[in-house]
Amino acid sequence: MTGTALVLLLLTVVAPVLWLGVEHWMRGRARDGLAVPRSAAIIHTIGLIVLLGLATATAIVAATAGPAAGFAAAAAPVIAAIAAITGGGPVVRAVLQLGGVRAGPTPPHDPDADDTDTDTTETEPSDPTEVGPLRGGRVIGYLERLAVVTTLMAGWPEGLAIILAVKSLARYPELRAPQASEQFIMGTFASVLWAIGLAGIEHLITT
Repeated sequence: MTGTALVLLLLTVVAPVLWLGVEHWMRGRARDGLAVPRSAAIIHTIGLIVLLGLATATAIVAATAGPAAGFAAAAAPVIAAIAAITGGGPVVRAVLQLGGVRAGPTPPHDPDADDTDTDTTETEPSDPTEVGPLRGGRVIGYLERLAVVTTLMAGWPEGLAIILAVKSLARYPELRAPQASEQFIMGTFASVLWAIGLAGIEHLITT
């Protein structure tokens, strides 16, 4: 059962890579001037469900299995940390998308177009963690989730307060921009909760 939990944890690492590949393909089409379906939100929702499902399945299997030993015990923290770092980005983007935070300009309306046109395509918006009032969100997110999961694995949950305080103080001057506070709160909560969940999974596997 411990081996099954590790396999599911590895799938949790791989799934975000596939998800990011789909997003990159959609952005490439948008940059080439090709239409991107409005199903981007659906793709984000499906990706979020898949990731949460894998994490939940891993937690259930790990809870029913005995403590890992040997290589499995050593590998679980590393795999969980990688899953926390890489999986958090897509989770944050999906939460921002579903929460109504949009980055990038809306394509202008063509005044010569027929108002009855029912075209259901749009250009894919830029990454909301990279463009908008809060820039550099991707790298900050990686470091934030690494710090959170490492702190919890080390048995020092008080470190969460320091991590969130440092991030909040550093971002404070930018939070007055339009949509900045909403993006900050939703993105931070989604990122931190994902990292906490992976730390919990690691704890279930190793204890």
